[in-house]
Amino acid sequence: MSFSAPGSPPPNTPDQPPSAAPPMPPVPPQAQPYPQHAYPAQPPYPAQPAYPGQPPYPGQPAYPYPHPYPYPAPPSPGIMLRSPHGLATALTVLLSIAGVAALLLTGIRVYLWSLMDGLVKDPLKVKDIALARVDNVTAVADGLQGMLWIATAIVFVMWFHRVRQNGQVFRPDAFTLAPGWAIGAWFVPLANLVMPFTIARQTWTASTQLAPDGSFRKVSSAPVTAWWLAFAGSQLTDSVFSVLYSAADTPEQLRGAAVVGAVSGLLTVAAAVLAVLFVRKLTALQSAKAAHGPYAAA
Repeated sequence: MSFSAPGSPPPNTPDQPPSAAPPMPPVPPQAQPYPQHAYPAQPPYPAQPAYPGQPPYPGQPAYPYPHPYPYPAPPSPGIMLRSPHGLATALTVLLSIAGVAALLLTGIRVYLWSLMDGLVKDPLKVKDIALARVDNVTAVADGLQGMLWIATAIVFVMWFHRVRQNGQVFRPDAFTLAPGWAIGAWFVPLANLVMPFTIARQTWTASTQLAPDGSFRKVSSAPVTAWWLAFAGSQLTDSVFSVLYSAADTPEQLRGAAVVGAVSGLLTVAAAVLAVLFVRKLTALQSAKAAHGPYAAA
């Protein structure tokens, strides 16, 4: 005879088989387990390279530089790093010549102002030959400067598009406009006073190396802003000068137009100088990032 604790089930005896467990209630259809599907294996994201002095990201293998994707995201198809040095050198030469030409044209407009001012004060002191000479010199200087600025603009847009494409490789998420707008933005009326500046600022940001610890490292964008303000101001004042000069019928009106023209010329000289600084600085930023990777040296 055996004893059991109060409340415990009676023990099984050899003559009595163990009692079967009661059946489980059926699971309603809505409670059935979610069917499991065998999804195909996904390719891993391209690993980050190990730049000199920098460990790879956690959980990713190290690859020697260069790597097909040396930056945080793969570049767009068909876009690769291309050196902007050749275009930057040609652009520096053209901008320097254009700046000198703009300075000479400014002197001609100052001379025009002095003739018109003398004509207003004492018409007998100004000779007709002087008036004819300043008209001829102005026409020739305007024509030469126009051809020079066309050549400079072509090379500038080529350089601008190249550094924008390089920025797409460096940091695709830094841009709000497609690379093609680096060319097309210059030909959209009114928008060409804003869009190229936006592209230039974003390209500047994309071309800046990060700090050694991977944090954001700000490099002053003053060269971009100063160049654009001078350039936009020269374009606006030159348009005003063209309208005033074409519509001028009196010495007083020509004198006023000459003042605007002189201001436009000085702004053009400043824009040319600041453009050289902008081009060389941005080219240097991209060269450093292409040569040493996205992290700046400590």
